[in-house]
Order: sequence, then C-alpha cells, then structure tokens
Amino acid sequence: MAEKLQGKVRDEALQALLAGGWAHDPERDALFKEFRFGNFVAAWGFMSQAALRAEKMNHHPEWFNVYNRVEVTLTTHDAGGLSELDVKLAQIMDKLADQGGA
Repeated sequence: MAEKLQGKVRDEALQALLAGGWAHDPERDALFKEFRFGNFVAAWGFMSQAALRAEKMNHHPEWFNVYNRVEVTLTTHDAGGLSELDVKLAQIMDKLADQGGA
C-alpha cells in the first residue's frame, strides 16, 4: 500500500508540480490539472497512453474528457491523500502532453 507523502519530500514534489501547472486541492489532498490538445484525437491519444501507464502502476486517475480537453485529478484514496504514485503519474502525464498526447 502506498503511503501518504509528508514533510520535505512532499513539499518539494508539490512545489515542482505546482510550477508545472498542477493545482493542489487541500480539501481532498489531490492534484488537479487541465490539459488541452489540438483536437479530440490528440486528447484521446493522451488518455490512451496515460491509461496504459496508469494500469502498469495500478494507480488510476480520476478524469473527464470533452473534445480537446482532459481534466485530471490524482490522489491515493488508500493513503488518504497524495502519495509517490500521484507524483509519478503527474510527471508521466506532463511528459505525454509535451509529446502531443502520444
């Protein structure tokens, strides 16, 4: 089971993600980001690639898609908030988005 991030490790991870456009929801202790792509196919490609990686990690995002927009929320329910899994998946999603969704 993943453990909730705490202390300096948590602060450093959050600082880097917030600088990259993620937002923190303190009420849920979750990360949120809206990704925008050129069209639906690019957004779907991003989701497909992210889903493959999330499945390998056994850590699945909460997300919502309309046309070229994908809203993502990451938190580790079992840990009661943010864990290293959320940080890693956020970093993976940022890299995928930089590649145009594929």
